[in-house]
Amino acid sequence: MMTRLTIILGLFAGWMGTALAQETATIDSSYRNWYYDSREKLYQQLEGTRYDVVFLGNSITERGDWQELIGTRYAVANRGIGGDNTFGVLARLDGVIRIQPKKLFLMIGINDIGRGLPVDVILQNYRQIVSRIQSESPNTTLYLQAVLPLNESVLPYDYLKNKSEQIKALNSGIRGIAHEQGLTFVDLRGVLADEEVLKADFTSDGIHLKPQAYQHWVAYLKAKRFL
Repeated sequence: MMTRLTIILGLFAGWMGTALAQETATIDSSYRNWYYDSREKLYQQLEGTRYDVVFLGNSITERGDWQELIGTRYAVANRGIGGDNTFGVLARLDGVIRIQPKKLFLMIGINDIGRGLPVDVILQNYRQIVSRIQSESPNTTLYLQAVLPLNESVLPYDYLKNKSEQIKALNSGIRGIAHEQGLTFVDLRGVLADEEVLKADFTSDGIHLKPQAYQHWVAYLKAKRFL
């Protein structure tokens, strides 16, 4: 009887181990490609330049002409990289921390969702990002910006479709981290979206923003006295 039970338990443990290994294998933590490397090389060459404000994220951040939009009150660094995810931000965080900015605006996560990463994994990376900035750049005011919803009526990318629930769950988690750490959660959805759908006037492909959307973005930050 004991031998049979031992065999059953052994088979169950083996099944659980296989299941966990398969789950771990589905987590794609890659981030490097030729574009990531070229942008990161550029940003490294700019090290030593003084900046007051940093915008950190993916292509949605990279496409913003932040200095022009914000004006001369602050020296502004754009640290967006098209296609980047939370793993990529973690990997290049040293260079951002060395800037020691007064303010840092973070928006990242939609590419993680697009590749099917679990929300819990994305939030683990968020916690690491927040922890490092708080400990290594303690005089920086960190703003966690909501991941923007999509507009599937014009979205041509199949891998991003039917992700609204994941985006909502991720934003709920980001808001929770902000609350736990005493940070500001910047919910741009009320400005750039209607009912969890990116406004059609602000996007041509359902994810990236038109120039006028950035104007509304910065106007909101200024109205809230974040800038």
